[in-house]
Amino acid sequence: MIRHLGVSNATADQVAEARSIAPIVCVQNMYNLAYRHDDPMIDELAEAGIAYVPFFPLGGFTPLQSDALSAVATRLAATPMSVALAWLLHRSANILLIPGTASSAHLRENAAGAGITLTEDDLAALDKIGR
Repeated sequence: MIRHLGVSNATADQVAEARSIAPIVCVQNMYNLAYRHDDPMIDELAEAGIAYVPFFPLGGFTPLQSDALSAVATRLAATPMSVALAWLLHRSANILLIPGTASSAHLRENAAGAGITLTEDDLAALDKIGR
C-alpha cells in the first residue's frame, strides 16, 4: 500500500536503520547555507540515488544574512535569497527544494534561484559561510 517512504528529522544512524528496514526515497532535514550538519549524509544519499529535501532552506524564522552572501548577490544582480537557493541547487543533484512563500514576489525570487549560475569563486565564498 505504501509506494514511497521518506524520513524527516533523521540522523545518519536513523537513516541507515530506516534503509535496513525498507527502501527510502527521500530524507528531509534542516539544511541551508549556514546550517550544514548533513553534508556527509547528502553525499551518501546522492550516491544511493536518494533525494534530500532541506527544510528552512532560507534560514527559517531568521533569514540567512551574511556579507559573503550579499556580496555574491550584488555581483550577480540577484537577491541574497535567490543566491542561497542557487547554492543549494549547486550543492548536489539530489537536493530538491520546496521553499515556502507567502507572496507572488517571493515566488518569483525563489524561482530566480534556479536560473543563477555560480562561479567557482562564488561557491568558495558561499561555502565558507557554513563552515
